Formats: sequence, structure tokens, C-alpha cells
Amino acid sequence: MGAGRMVTDYAAADMKAMSLQDYRDAKAYHRRALQFMEAKYASSLVFNVAAVALERYLVAICEWHGVEPMNHNFIGLMKEVDKLTDIPHEISRDVRSLDRIFGICFLDEYYHGTPQDSDRDKVLRLCSEMDELFKKEKEKDLAHEH
Repeated sequence: MGAGRMVTDYAAADMKAMSLQDYRDAKAYHRRALQFMEAKYASSLVFNVAAVALERYLVAICEWHGVEPMNHNFIGLMKEVDKLTDIPHEISRDVRSLDRIFGICFLDEYYHGTPQDSDRDKVLRLCSEMDELFKKEKEKDLAHEH
């Protein structure tokens, strides 16, 4: 199943617990990024904190589906999420585009760009969308249990 590692049924409960912890972490980073934005901190700081939140949301979604993602850049995480759930192409594209700012996927041409206000706004929007996606995935599972 892609680059992620599927876990056994025996480990599924542990994966759900890890997923919920990563989701709580994502929410905390997301709240902090919003607080920094309200306090008029630099767009780059808000972006970086929100990027951590987005990464945690994506990891939580993967873990919720029993997949431990092995690559934590945005392109790799979205490859896994795209396999696990229906997600609009535009959202997937926008998440993947964030790796261009960091340049971490291209070691021979590594650089760290300076996020602009539009990048900050994009990553905060994506955090909100992943928050909603995680909630829907969780609700689907709970509905199947009953």
C-alpha cells in the first residue's frame, strides 16, 4: 500500500490512539498559528507553525486508516491520503504545492523560501479543511460500528 506501512489488526487500536494524539497535536498547533496571526506575528512564523499542524493532521488521517506514513513531506503525505479517502483534487494539489516553499524534496537544490501572506492564508485554510476531513473520517467509522 504505497510508501506507508500497513499495520496488523492487533496494532490497529494503537494506531487509532496514535491518530487521536496526532489530531490533538494538530489542533494545538493550528490554534497557536491562529493566535500568532491575530497577534500580527510575521507571516513566516504563522506559516511554519500552521505547516506543522497540517503535517500532524495528515499523519492523523493516515494513522486513522491504519497506515503509518514513512515520508512526512507534503507530497508524500498527500500520496498516502489520496489513496485512503476521497479528497478534492484542488486540496491535494494545494497541499503538495507547499513543499516548493521548503524545497525539502529536492536535496540537490535545497532552499527554504520565505512564505508570503498568501502562503500563510493557504496553509491555514488547508488546516481547517484537514480538520474537517479528519472529523468526517472519524464519523464514518463510528457510523459503521453502530
